[in-house]
Amino acid sequence: MPDTLAYTKYNHFFTVEFKVTKSNKVRLSPHQVGWHMRHPYNTFICIEHLGSGTVKLYEGSEVRDLVACGLELEAWCLGLEACCLKLESLGA
Repeated sequence: MPDTLAYTKYNHFFTVEFKVTKSNKVRLSPHQVGWHMRHPYNTFICIEHLGSGTVKLYEGSEVRDLVACGLELEAWCLGLEACCLKLESLGA
């Protein structure tokens, strides 16, 4: 189960896995990868790069590419505020 089970004001449920990294590599356990592969919709991975403080949000359906490419993979959202707004708008 991911770190957070949440829902929006539109009663739209979603999950978020939170990660931090010092490099461009993102460490996800086989169980975490499996979760996102089995549940590719309404699941997200939020990653903070400790060196730059950058926050990126990825959809769970991108988990394989995220493991392969790391933070070089284009994010669904960039920046904490943008990520929060995007998640808040789910189900609108």
